[in-house]
Amino acid sequence: MTKLALLRHGATDWNAAGRMQGRRDVPLSQAGRAALAGLGPPLEVAAFEWLSSPLVRAVETAELLSGQSPALEPRLVELDWGEWEGQTLPELRAAHPEMAANEDRGLDFQPPGGESPRQVQDRLRPLLAELAGRPPTVAVTHLGVMRAIMALAYDWPMLGRPPLKLERQAMHFFALEADGRPRPGGPSLALREAS
Repeated sequence: MTKLALLRHGATDWNAAGRMQGRRDVPLSQAGRAALAGLGPPLEVAAFEWLSSPLVRAVETAELLSGQSPALEPRLVELDWGEWEGQTLPELRAAHPEMAANEDRGLDFQPPGGESPRQVQDRLRPLLAELAGRPPTVAVTHLGVMRAIMALAYDWPMLGRPPLKLERQAMHFFALEADGRPRPGGPSLALREAS
């Protein structure tokens, strides 16, 4: 099995405001950069290759932590929030009474003009199969992508409590079978103080 470590990008001003970023290319905030300053990846991933979503918040995170420019992978881009991009959950729930029923759809939750977690899984499957034949990889990506992979690994329908808490400043490990199917891959590791 091939190891895959997933890392969520650092914080942005939109994260602080609770806004759905989706495909909007929002950079790291000053606070997000400061939180990453002086941190490095766990020693366990020293020999891993680095991939990143092409969105600037992920690229900046990868560069700050790895000290190099990562290879860009478009399939790691965040879930498309469509017409709801830029809004907060309270705003959406107030403006769209049907929101609760949509949220109860789990993997098939879909914003108007956007993409469902199941569709995110569909675009990720070929990438995961490719990564299964490569050296171990760190992928700097987004919460929606990480949740989609976690759902595959744990057979979680995205309803109820998630099987794993996805911390922002931690690497979450998965093991890829030969066909790319992800499995739980060991305990998460926090970013470490760089020496």
